[in-house]
Amino acid sequence: MRSLWFLAVVLAALGGCRGSEQAAQCPGAVAVQKRIDCHPQPGASREACEARGCVWCSAGASNAPWCFFPEDSPYGYARSGSAQQTDKGWRVTLNKRQALSLFGNDISPIVLEVEFQTKDRLRFRLYDPNKQRFEVPLKIDGPGVTAEEANYEVEFSDDSSRFRIKRKSTGTVLWDSPLVDLFFSNQFLEITTTVPSTSVYGFGEHEHPTFKHNMDFVTYGMYARDQPPTSFANLYGVHPFYMCVEPDSNAHGVLLLNANAQDVTLSPNPSLTFRTIGGILDFYLFMGPTPENVVQQYTEAIGRPHMPAYWSLGFQLSRYGYNSLDALKATVDRMKHYDIPYDVQHYDIDYMERHLDFTYDKVNFAGLPEFMKELKKNGKHNVVILDPFVTKDEEPGTYRPYELGQEMGVWVNNSDGVTPALGQIWPPGYSVFPDFTNPRTVEWWTTLCLEFKDVLDYDGIWIDMNEPANFMRGQLPGCADTEINNPPYTPSITDRSLAEKTLCPDSKTYLGDHYNTHSLFGWSQTEPTFNVVQQATGKRAFVLARSTFVGSGKHGGHWLGDNFSLWKDLHHSIIGILEFNLFGIPYVGADICGFNYNTTYELCLRWMQLGSFYPFSRNHNSIENIEQDPAVFGDTFAEISRDTLRIRYSLLPYLYTLFYESHVYGGTVVRSLMHEFTSDQETHGIDTAFLWGPAFMIAPVLEEATRSVSVYFPEAQWFDYYTVLPSAWKKTYTTVSAPLNKIPLYIRGGYILPQQAPATTTTESRLNPFGLIIALDEEGQASGSLFWDDGDSIDTIEKENYFLAKYTFSNVSGNIQDTYLHGGRCNLV
Repeated sequence: MRSLWFLAVVLAALGGCRGSEQAAQCPGAVAVQKRIDCHPQPGASREACEARGCVWCSAGASNAPWCFFPEDSPYGYARSGSAQQTDKGWRVTLNKRQALSLFGNDISPIVLEVEFQTKDRLRFRLYDPNKQRFEVPLKIDGPGVTAEEANYEVEFSDDSSRFRIKRKSTGTVLWDSPLVDLFFSNQFLEITTTVPSTSVYGFGEHEHPTFKHNMDFVTYGMYARDQPPTSFANLYGVHPFYMCVEPDSNAHGVLLLNANAQDVTLSPNPSLTFRTIGGILDFYLFMGPTPENVVQQYTEAIGRPHMPAYWSLGFQLSRYGYNSLDALKATVDRMKHYDIPYDVQHYDIDYMERHLDFTYDKVNFAGLPEFMKELKKNGKHNVVILDPFVTKDEEPGTYRPYELGQEMGVWVNNSDGVTPALGQIWPPGYSVFPDFTNPRTVEWWTTLCLEFKDVLDYDGIWIDMNEPANFMRGQLPGCADTEINNPPYTPSITDRSLAEKTLCPDSKTYLGDHYNTHSLFGWSQTEPTFNVVQQATGKRAFVLARSTFVGSGKHGGHWLGDNFSLWKDLHHSIIGILEFNLFGIPYVGADICGFNYNTTYELCLRWMQLGSFYPFSRNHNSIENIEQDPAVFGDTFAEISRDTLRIRYSLLPYLYTLFYESHVYGGTVVRSLMHEFTSDQETHGIDTAFLWGPAFMIAPVLEEATRSVSVYFPEAQWFDYYTVLPSAWKKTYTTVSAPLNKIPLYIRGGYILPQQAPATTTTESRLNPFGLIIALDEEGQASGSLFWDDGDSIDTIEKENYFLAKYTFSNVSGNIQDTYLHGGRCNLV
């Protein structure tokens, strides 16, 4: 709570500073909406601003910068000579226009290189041609196309002042960067582009109140941090990707592939200003033109989402603070008593001996190995947590993870590149940090995870604290006062510190300075964890990661972190889930009922209803708080939770098919209404309801003491899930009834949803009969698909060991037509 209070005070103080100077008109100044901050770090003053050759003016919107670049800015770059055609696209040399510098160590010349990778994907990057700088080790190649084949066109203005990318079919300008607004120094890189509309989505990981971004000079920092979801703070993962819906309803996406600490400012022009303190400016543009096309093209580049095991779509239970096996057994017994669907049990760090990885508490959790095997006999699965740090202070010869790691040299080191970095986290004493960018560390991790499988028969691994977290500001004895630890510009991140709650930036990893690799820590841990879980279990891997980066969805899922038992967090969870589907991580959910604080009966019940439709559905909370599993609140609560979860379980064949389509084609599983009804401007700002795929709408209650919901119904035929009656509502808001025992659910006409009789576990439900929900559109037509395999074998798709069918129905014929696309007729078990 102290950190939350501090953030509030800082924000209030900043607001007070801006209001302290009486606004005055600024004749001849840049229009307010076009201002670009010339003093983005704290401490701006008229003197400091004008010393930079910039304009100081307090007039205009309350959030607008007071110090901004003039129309005739002395900064930036200019083209040197003509653009040179290459076998991949274009190459342009840029030179600094003047010697004036914002933060020193400017680089000139630099190169702008354009690659036509596919007809719908363009890469353009700005780099130093004379010195190798850090680049994210994620290789994105394309077969290459000609300019004539591409759906975009690139142009340089005649006066060499700007660089544009247009959509060929419409002429819409998707990217427009004045070179005068370009900065490229050793520790400060900045570029600004206009965007064609204010319908901008993405950038993460943050908590904010709306899915569609506020463009009123809002700045988001991106730098992986152990940070409970707090408005506008930089959180666990880094995803510098956005999607923009253009005025004509086409959509495009843009990725900045950069892992250094960075921020982005969204301005009302509308425009975006990217700032980063290292690496290169490496952009990829995805042409869409539909939102789903954008995500498909994005994941084609960064890696398709992994295919989850069927059981991982079942309901899951967790708690930090069972504290004993007896307490855990009591929870399991409660769930069984009420026959609540429940597939997976998670084990947080209290199962460990003194929070030591690869151990379990043989006193408080005596009998844990046998208990886990018993759960598996009853059709359930087990997921254990492991943290990315190891104590060095156990008695010699007693703790193999440290001694093996020391022998293999797998730790993140201090700036000398030899001495392991020491921090303090959960285990006793001081801890060292595995460097997962080092192949030797992958070998070490694999060995220990395989050995631990013989101790606890896990089915999946939950990797937490991998930003990496540290309860110190840097490691012992502190961070040296150098430019790498204290750069001339620190992005708009919490505490304005690169070392707070983590390691010093000058720490050394296999890939280089922690300054460059910090936000890749969780990403680099996820793939080897995925691989070892498959090796250990012989089945499809379950990996749940807290810190993620571009491409993490290929090997794992994500939960939205240590949220709060507050009604606003209930709503914000929808926004987070929609964003991570854009980021290519569709297996995502929030802690149902909230992690921090004590929940309430009504909040937890409404959260159980909403959470029953998260892709990753898990109830989890903290050691300091009351129990909140769905069986602990009594008969009525348990009955409502059971009924809602049974709806989920009945629709798991549809959800599983959506995950198949996401894995193969790279799209979303959960979508906003905008995603499907892009031409309807009203949908662009809706984040209180969402869709499973194109066809199933969830409209939860998000406010206390509320028994109805205002739902927007886009242009389509909609059917009430419970009554199967068609609605008369189209392109309108309607208030629908939502008593405490019901979450409003609707099916879109024109679709067929496969379903199956539910059971208490997916092990049982997979044996039950199938059915089809047929919802006709206004033309009396409907279609849908079903994907089915054994649910957990590795590479069933690649090995063609699956069933896939397409179903169509027309009221003209009155018959269901089934087309077996793969596998022929089978009993589907």
